[in-house]
Amino acid sequence: MTDDSSLPEAVERALADHEAFEPADEGYALTTTVFDARVDAEPADGERDGEFAVTVRLPSLDAAVAGETVAAVVEDDWADTFERRLADVFSVARTGTHEEPAVERAPSELRVVLEYTAWDAEEGVADAKTLIEYVEGTYAQGLIPGYDYRGEAATLLETAQSRGQEAADGDGTPL
Repeated sequence: MTDDSSLPEAVERALADHEAFEPADEGYALTTTVFDARVDAEPADGERDGEFAVTVRLPSLDAAVAGETVAAVVEDDWADTFERRLADVFSVARTGTHEEPAVERAPSELRVVLEYTAWDAEEGVADAKTLIEYVEGTYAQGLIPGYDYRGEAATLLETAQSRGQEAADGDGTPL
């Protein structure tokens, strides 16, 4: 369980009241994503409610591919493209004050860090969810056809295929 005493009171209340977040060892975890996505906050200067830090951990392409090793050049180009696609992540958020998105690379993981300041705690929490969903969607869109995937990547693809089939079955139009 997290030690919420470091969170600004308004932010702690907004995260606790939001049905998609639950307390975690570090901050709050978003429960509606397959990835490890955490939100933390510190008091903000002035009249703003908090300085938010959103961290999303994603498998590298090689870690997501089942049964084969992805060539280094493919992995690097894929990660570069993912990073470029995240450049406008804050366009989906209401916050106006933010740092540039940071993508940290490790051999089997990408770590996306998004930092911003919110005037209002509820808006800041809503932005956190939206930003995480943007990162998840960007990751899913970047998966390269032709590979077999495992773990979170496989779950994302299966969910997308299932929802696509449900939509096609529901209205009778093919996708």
